[in-house]
Amino acid sequence: MAEANTTREVSLTRRLGLFDATMIIVGNVIGVGIFTTSGLAAMALDSPGSLIAGWLIGGLLTLCGALTYAELGAMLPHAGGEFVYLRQAYGRFSGFLNGWTYFTVTNPGSIAAMSAGLITYLESFFPSLTFKSYLIGGEIFGRTLGISTGHLMAITVIVTFSFINYVGLRAGSLTQNVLTILKLGTVTVIPVLGLLVGAGEWSHFSSSGGIPSSSDLFQSMSIAMVAIFFSYTGWFTSTYVASEIRDPQRNVPYSVILGTLIATAAYLLVNVLYLYALPIERMQGVLNIGEVAALALFGSEASKYISLAIVISILGAINSVILTAPRIYYAMARDGLFFKAAARVHPKFKTPAQSILIQAIWCCVLVVSGTFSQLLTYTVVAMLSFSIMTGISIFVLRRNRPDLERPYKTLGYPWIPSIFVTAYVLALTHVVLASPTESLLGLGIVALGVPLYWLLTRRTAVSGQGSCAS
Repeated sequence: MAEANTTREVSLTRRLGLFDATMIIVGNVIGVGIFTTSGLAAMALDSPGSLIAGWLIGGLLTLCGALTYAELGAMLPHAGGEFVYLRQAYGRFSGFLNGWTYFTVTNPGSIAAMSAGLITYLESFFPSLTFKSYLIGGEIFGRTLGISTGHLMAITVIVTFSFINYVGLRAGSLTQNVLTILKLGTVTVIPVLGLLVGAGEWSHFSSSGGIPSSSDLFQSMSIAMVAIFFSYTGWFTSTYVASEIRDPQRNVPYSVILGTLIATAAYLLVNVLYLYALPIERMQGVLNIGEVAALALFGSEASKYISLAIVISILGAINSVILTAPRIYYAMARDGLFFKAAARVHPKFKTPAQSILIQAIWCCVLVVSGTFSQLLTYTVVAMLSFSIMTGISIFVLRRNRPDLERPYKTLGYPWIPSIFVTAYVLALTHVVLASPTESLLGLGIVALGVPLYWLLTRRTAVSGQGSCAS
């Protein structure tokens, strides 16, 4: 009982302002996707106008989500974001499945994937950093496992950022602010230089094809929108740290909206640059579109600068997830739905230190195992489903909890939330139809949390614990 009392006495403190919260979102959203996704989107949107329109529509639909989450964040300004909203709207079980999925795969898998991706770009500067040759290795059940210099560097990155966020929210936030400002600088300066002095052509914006029918355009947009939506992923991450944001009823909704608008502007600017550098036909299917465009605009020396910009972008995204995600596990533990230790706040640093530590360990395991890419693919359906449920929760809570104070109310309600939910339902339908096996496996990962929920709630019932996260 003494331990439980200590947990309640030491709590998270409000140290972040609107700028800090916005930088968390921008740093999370603008990751490696800004340098890769356009080549994939161009396969479906095969005219310059439709490609730009696709990114604009994706940004506007994401803004609909931001306006929806803004009301929820101002109404329930607690650590945990979606976990809190789903728990409040549908009960603890829904909140737990959200937190379970984000802990087991989504957040650690994203951190592991970005850390591994970082090594592929660092390898051009430091050839000795590679996953190709193992320092220690062997076969287990027919699978080669081991540690390479690339693994060691990826683990070092995870441990370093985890340590920064362990020793203080301000340390993690300052790191995030610096990386995000550098990131915004690169995604602004490179396009401006490219448009002013690059060897591109405005004629690339002239479409050579005919005007597509409305049904064909809708089909193309639906296909491309899945990739575009995932490039915008992270637009609500400030809600995870809501209990550490000053004046949260104002700053949480504003950060979500401002972060989404800044990210949308950055994506549009960069895609204008890509089309100036390359005709749409040369963009289609090109995964490293940022490097190819820079090569066309500036010559062979430019690729290293683009690689450096990508490195900065990835580092900012990694830190953003490491900073925000442990607050979900902290909120779950406070509600008796996760390891009790995860609810502990460090008495000196005022951070969810044990949650950060648990996440770091699991991330390193995923890096060494090399399974993170497959796991992330499996949980696409779950991620979209939770976003849809959260969007619908605004209707549920307006009906069931009219007593809750709403300092901010969604602009354009009920149309804006309805548009957001409909768009994500269409994206979910496309993913399920295109990848039914992966979708079922993803739902299987979510279902693995059911027996754990039963055990945790049974333990909580016996001990009489369980409280609202704050």
